Amino acid sequence: MTLFTPDRLQALRARFGGANESVIHDPHFRAVAAHIIDASGTRNAPYAGMPTLLDAPMRPMDWSRPDFGDLQAALIGVPMDLGISNRSGCRFGPRALRSIERVGPYNHVLRSAPTRELRVADIGDVPLSSRYSLEQSHRDIESAFAKIHAAGVIPLAAGGDHSITLPILRALGRERPLALVHFDAHCDTGGPFDGSRFHHGGPFRQAVLDGVLDPTRTIQIGIRGAAEYLWEFSYESGMTVIHAEDIPALGVDGVIARAREVVGDAPVYVSFDIDCLDPAFAPGTGTPEVGGLTVREAQAMVRGLAGIHIVGGDVVEVSPAYDATTNTAHAGAQMMFEILGLILSLIHISEPTRPLYI
Repeated sequence: MTLFTPDRLQALRARFGGANESVIHDPHFRAVAAHIIDASGTRNAPYAGMPTLLDAPMRPMDWSRPDFGDLQAALIGVPMDLGISNRSGCRFGPRALRSIERVGPYNHVLRSAPTRELRVADIGDVPLSSRYSLEQSHRDIESAFAKIHAAGVIPLAAGGDHSITLPILRALGRERPLALVHFDAHCDTGGPFDGSRFHHGGPFRQAVLDGVLDPTRTIQIGIRGAAEYLWEFSYESGMTVIHAEDIPALGVDGVIARAREVVGDAPVYVSFDIDCLDPAFAPGTGTPEVGGLTVREAQAMVRGLAGIHIVGGDVVEVSPAYDATTNTAHAGAQMMFEILGLILSLIHISEPTRPLYI
């Protein structure tokens, strides 16, 4: 044990006092700070300026002639909830996530600052041509994400209900069926509901049948609740289902290991339904189920996927009308930040000459 002696105090004063008050000595932390603190020692106030997803720069998009420039990743809102079966309102989810003022920019576990190290921007919302037609909205979403994908940009979406993931998978999985890491209380592999096969309880069933999702490379984490009888497609198609009740025995590390084994080196989409979290942490959602993950468990699981071949992701089902404390939106923004960290980890691997924080 190091004793706090007069000599120790003098050493600390010499290193951190006087002219050294603003010096950050650790090379890694100094490199992080260089992205965040300007030459005068000032950081941007989190409550100032125009709100954007994860406080990323805004890049307005002309969707008739989209220009993504040199972006590596694009944050995009999908304000559509026509596929909801219970509480509506997650069409306001993108706006709620943009209003969260303190997420990041530093991820102390992955030791990175994704919004500073990546060329990333909030490119606004998908232009939806109908607020009434679910099928037309899906066509609009698929068209927008196809343009993002064609430009070589990795999309990260804020929903919106979980039906938005189907047209996104159609856009990203055209050349090759994708693998999937899916965090949710529900498998979302149900059949037609009230005459529609495109609701938020069935996107992954339809994605498999459309040939854009590989069920044998799909893992669903946190599943629970009374709708289990609807999910036989998950088992019959070869998906790996980890119920919330299985997690205490498996442990977080066990879940991560299983997920990495399932997806392997395939291109992966990461979809995070906020109802994967216990409603104690995220009450503002359309179909809450008690007995879910803690935010800390979910963060650890997503961070544990660093290095996978991620091609896109989303955070869906944040419904601010039921989110009196804004905890749900805060958790949703945090999970979006964690997924962006996975995109950065992929860029670090694919660009080995890129300077890294060490």
